[in-house]
Amino acid sequence: ERLVEDLAPERSMARHPLFQVMLTVQNNTAAVLELAGVRAGGAAVSTGPLMARFDLEVAVTEASGADGGPGGLRGWVTGAADLFDASTLEQIAGRLVRVLETVTADPGLRVSEVDVLDAAERHQLLAGWNDTAVEMPSALVPEMITAQAARTPDAVAVTCGGEQVSYAELEARAGRLGRYLVGLGAGPESVAGVCLPRGVELVVALLAVWKAGAAYLPVDPGLPADRASFMLADAGAMCVLTVSAAAGVLSRLDGPAGRVRVVVLDDPGVAAAVPGSGPGLPVLPVLSAGQLAYVMYTSGSTGTPKGVAVTHANVAALLGQTRPVFGFGPDDVWSFFHSFAFDFSVWELWGAILSGGRVVVVPFEVSRSPEQFLSLLERERVTMLSQTPSAFYQLMAVEECRLAAAAGLRAVVFGGEALDPGRLADWWAHDGAAGPRLVNMYGITETTVHVTFQELDAGDAAAGSVIGRGIPGLRVLVLDEWLGPVPAGVAGELYVAGAQLARGYAGRPGLTAERFVADPFDPA
Repeated sequence: ERLVEDLAPERSMARHPLFQVMLTVQNNTAAVLELAGVRAGGAAVSTGPLMARFDLEVAVTEASGADGGPGGLRGWVTGAADLFDASTLEQIAGRLVRVLETVTADPGLRVSEVDVLDAAERHQLLAGWNDTAVEMPSALVPEMITAQAARTPDAVAVTCGGEQVSYAELEARAGRLGRYLVGLGAGPESVAGVCLPRGVELVVALLAVWKAGAAYLPVDPGLPADRASFMLADAGAMCVLTVSAAAGVLSRLDGPAGRVRVVVLDDPGVAAAVPGSGPGLPVLPVLSAGQLAYVMYTSGSTGTPKGVAVTHANVAALLGQTRPVFGFGPDDVWSFFHSFAFDFSVWELWGAILSGGRVVVVPFEVSRSPEQFLSLLERERVTMLSQTPSAFYQLMAVEECRLAAAAGLRAVVFGGEALDPGRLADWWAHDGAAGPRLVNMYGITETTVHVTFQELDAGDAAAGSVIGRGIPGLRVLVLDEWLGPVPAGVAGELYVAGAQLARGYAGRPGLTAERFVADPFDPA
């Protein structure tokens, strides 16, 4: 109390103001003290149920042996009931015992080498929670779209405002533009920038780049010119596709980017040069799984922005492995809400088309108005909605009940930023039981959009940002700085293994996935 009074630390009702964990070691109290006319000794006292004074308290007492000498240690662990349940306290006590046994047997052991996991915990972390093996897709996304166009040529693939294209038309238009790009020199491992506003033409152009065997580089028309210049030069783009209305940023390119060929798709000369159909046309290359599919730049918040090099195998793994989780198919309608320079768009756009569904491209001005966006969801009968949590909070504020009941949603997928489940409490109170599935997903650009998923319910309202378990086909571990798995609930760094790991960073061959001698997933 005196320390608290003198130090005046910042107070919180959630924790003790000075420390949260106390360790108490009592010396042997059973020793007998002989004095003239007096014989004193200790006796065990049963204290009954203990009151937790701190978040966690570990008390250890020396025990006497049969001859009155040292007989070992006895102890107990007490925890605040609102923070720890009995099983967690038992695990903590068990780990402490394993540490003591290990260092007693080998006092020269480094602390970092002490293993606190028992066999059951290790198996759960390495195998039980990572039993995610699935059969990998045998086809790449462009090939799957071609097959879908053959199956359902007249089905609507993409809509935006009053414009729509069928699968057959999408396939034909992308093929024609792809052949034009081949004539410009596009091919495997080349990069073509795409600087287009949201619309049907954007989807056609992205697929056309893939048809040409190249990788697309998203260049949002709203980017500053210096950022666009950096990305085009850093990725080594051979050209950039745009239209007159979005070409402003490209007119201000400088440095090496100023020499990149700008293809204005609505220019009459370019439109006339795009080949039609028939013999003698440029041949579209055959794709391979390891080829680049897109290069997407990080924000640069931790330094210089880096272009993440994602392959066709990575994209096929993402969509093929998440499809069983959500069961999406030809009856689903997806919203293409986010910027195509944000990796969430890969999931929104290609997840819809490869499954034979319909994707609704959300105009930029509609994406900035929760009221207009809600009307679009209802009008288009969107079933699969992907949202950053902050965007969804704004959508909820418009009218929660109407959002769940009238829009026909069957799943809302969160990603891109940390979710606060507490802000969904009103949702569950009004529409939770009858509304769509709410799924929180976590991932980064280097792992091809998504890594983990967690289906949410009302019980998660009091939790933090729960990211759940690895999606099928990925293995996920939390490791310490020595690459050892940490127990559940212990902080560490997230490691991911599987087919979605990107190749590396464009133009930076030294920055690739590191290879470690010790495999954390090997139980040995």
